[in-house]
Parts: sequence; C-alpha cells; structure tokens
Amino acid sequence: MNKNFIKQAQQLQAKLQKAQVELEESTIEGTSGGGAVTVKMSGKQIVESVIISEEAAEDLELLQDMLVAAFNDASNKVQQLTNQKIGGLTGGMKLPGLF
Repeated sequence: MNKNFIKQAQQLQAKLQKAQVELEESTIEGTSGGGAVTVKMSGKQIVESVIISEEAAEDLELLQDMLVAAFNDASNKVQQLTNQKIGGLTGGMKLPGLF
C-alpha cells in the first residue's frame, strides 16, 4: 500500500475521533411552544433535562404535543450537528459505528 494513503487514512481517523468526542460533549436544546417546553439532549441523543413552563403544564394534551415537538426538534438538531461535523470528513458516506 501507498504510505501516503495510510497516512491520509490515519489523519481521517484522528479527525473523526475528534469530531465524535466533540459531539459527545455537546448539549443541544430543542424547544416548542415558543419556549414553553425545552429539551436538552447530548450529542449522543441522550436526554439530559426537560424544562416545562407553568403555563404549559396547565393543558395536558397540549403539553404532550409540545413535548413530542421539543424532543423531535432536539433530535433533528443533533442529527444536523452530526452531519456538519462528520459528514464533511466522510464526504457524506455513512460509516458504521458513528452517530
């Protein structure tokens, strides 16, 4: 194998590992209801906290809808961040074992 190819592969691996650590250390917020519900999620899509305003807690059915929307918002933002950090390094290829 070409030594240059191996060196490039090692550099790519190091960049991917760095991006993965940055993602794991990230906290992303998803909101709904104009901020009535906020979900904080790690870059690994693990929920860290849920904040519900007093007003949102008064209507259970609306609260349930806002929770779903906030979780989906946070999840979508994590996916966008993942694509931003890792997608550029892999040329858009999906690599197994990455987020």
